[in-house]
Amino acid sequence: MIYHLLKYLIAGHYGYENPLFRGTIAILIAFLVVWGLGPLMIRWLVRKKCGDVPDFDHAELNELTNHKKNVPTMGGLLILFGVTTAVLLLADLTVYYIHLAFFCMVWLGALGFWDDWFKLMAKGKSSRDGLKFYQKLLFQIGLGVVLGMFIYQRGQATFQGEENELFRALSLPFFKGDPAQPILLSWVTFSLITIVVVAGTSNAVNLTDGMDGLASGCVAMCCLVFMLLAFAVGDEDVAAYLQYTHIPRAGELSVLCGAMLGASLGFLWYNSNPAQVFMGDTGSLPLGGLIGFVAIVIRQELMLFIVGGVFVIEALSVMLQVGFFKLTGGKRLFLIAPIHHHFHLKGWKENQVVVRFWLLSALFAVIALATTKLR
Repeated sequence: MIYHLLKYLIAGHYGYENPLFRGTIAILIAFLVVWGLGPLMIRWLVRKKCGDVPDFDHAELNELTNHKKNVPTMGGLLILFGVTTAVLLLADLTVYYIHLAFFCMVWLGALGFWDDWFKLMAKGKSSRDGLKFYQKLLFQIGLGVVLGMFIYQRGQATFQGEENELFRALSLPFFKGDPAQPILLSWVTFSLITIVVVAGTSNAVNLTDGMDGLASGCVAMCCLVFMLLAFAVGDEDVAAYLQYTHIPRAGELSVLCGAMLGASLGFLWYNSNPAQVFMGDTGSLPLGGLIGFVAIVIRQELMLFIVGGVFVIEALSVMLQVGFFKLTGGKRLFLIAPIHHHFHLKGWKENQVVVRFWLLSALFAVIALATTKLR
């Protein structure tokens, strides 16, 4: 691993130890891995007949997306490979949070792969939806319980002295923290929040993955912000200046976020309109789950609602549509949900929807970073 090699060769030099520097290099490495292997992966998926079959409960939308039939899916395998490669090369693999990140990625990657494969192998129309929502949710809840328990226990083991409770303090965007009166979470509350954040973000990114390049671009923007936040929280001096709780060694997650950013951009090269490959649940579920995991570790789960504003809008549109449908006996609030398809049916070109949602994602990222100064 490059990190340990450099540590041995140039001990005493700080540059290579800086996680933000290594996270920046991870962007480049993950991008090149995904970009370089993209054509090989696409050809392999085509040979395996992993073609997508878009099928919506809306005739007009089916007509608009008819050209996407047989575009290979499950390209998320390539994203995960790019992330894994960059993290193995550049991260300090002795850090506990990196172990948990790999566990999260494997868990949700396997769940997404199973769901995608089930859809591809399905013979009847009723089976092409893949796993039922409650089935996926059960696995996501199980993951949230495990992550919440281990993150909480690590916090208890790491923090010493008078500030040994701050690992479970809730950080509020826009407000300065008062060390004398922190909002402390019990183990139960901490675990429940972890479940909601990990499962919610995972499903929200999955819902956003419905247009060429939409999820890839928004994930990249979100990862950029969390790469900076993870570094800030992991560095004692920067955390003190910004009045964030310092989480020892959490800065290594900057490398993970950089790897996800680079892999998403590399995938976007082939996923931009007209897409040559889709990430599928194999990519969207673990990418969303990892973003949620990072937010929990660095105690910025509420910040996630700002940074991932587009994901929040997409998820809320689905919940509002379902709730409105049931309350009104069959009426619809939107033409169809998630909301990006609503705008498509309203006459926006697919590229217009994607670019405008990217712009929203960039604005949310700027707002999130601005809150650090307001603190």
